[in-house]
Amino acid sequence: MLPPSGDQFEIAAGGYRAVVTESGGALRLLSHAGRQLVDGFDERATSSGGRGQLLVPWPNRVRDGRYSFGGAEHQLPLTEPARQNASHGLVRWVAWTLEEHTAHSVSLTYRLMAQTGYPWLLDLRVVYDLSADGLTVTQTATNLSPEPAPYASGAHPYLVVGAGPVDGLELTLPAATRLPPDPERLLPTEREPVDGTPYDFRVTRPLRDVRLNDAFTDLERDERGVATVVLRDPGSGLGVALWVDDRHPWLLAYTADDVSVTARRSLAVEPMTAPPDALRSGDDLVVLGATGSADDEVSATWGIRAVD
Repeated sequence: MLPPSGDQFEIAAGGYRAVVTESGGALRLLSHAGRQLVDGFDERATSSGGRGQLLVPWPNRVRDGRYSFGGAEHQLPLTEPARQNASHGLVRWVAWTLEEHTAHSVSLTYRLMAQTGYPWLLDLRVVYDLSADGLTVTQTATNLSPEPAPYASGAHPYLVVGAGPVDGLELTLPAATRLPPDPERLLPTEREPVDGTPYDFRVTRPLRDVRLNDAFTDLERDERGVATVVLRDPGSGLGVALWVDDRHPWLLAYTADDVSVTARRSLAVEPMTAPPDALRSGDDLVVLGATGSADDEVSATWGIRAVD
């Protein structure tokens, strides 16, 4: 019998093991030497809380599902009706097509058809690759439309170290600026510096009781342009790191305090190429050129590795 998330694509290398699903092209499982690195979902279940899903062509929320682009008004379906938002894109539950599957990598594709609210045709591709350095994920979009298209991408892995809760774990999150959400609709408010606040994790410290559902930016990067978040158990020294390339100016951290079953069991760290509500604000929004132009394609890369 086929699992609820469709075909399961297992890959392994360098002591790592991952399972990616046909549904949503989602990362269902990632482990190293038998230790779980992501809080995914069971093969007999579907993803909950966005676990492991890809967020395309926008991450997070669009206020009222309404935005303007190219002189036209667009209305997206309200997929978060309780808050009147369009949430996390259009590909979370679609069936992705297998392109290539080797022992250590899997690539999937999906053609996002033009539709009400998003009238552009995109070819999407995701590659999951394992090596001794961990998991590398590359998300690519190509515009097939004769006019420019607005675009942003994200992903929704939950990092886990042990059985939880995360309160006693140490967090390193190298961001100077926070974009907090409003409490009712979880839409972005005003950017503010993290200096002198409980949200400054540029220097490693315990998470304790800090509640997070916040986007962070102004990321500190290494000489390669890579920014890295680390969640670690100070007792054992074991942990997990998520890194993003310079196509990702934003990270969203979420402790799931509003979900009683999984609250603070793990920490979602979401790579994002644009902040919440970017289709409306235009902040860091990618504009894919018309098909055949030099800028009709964009790729963004992130990854996860074990910390020992």
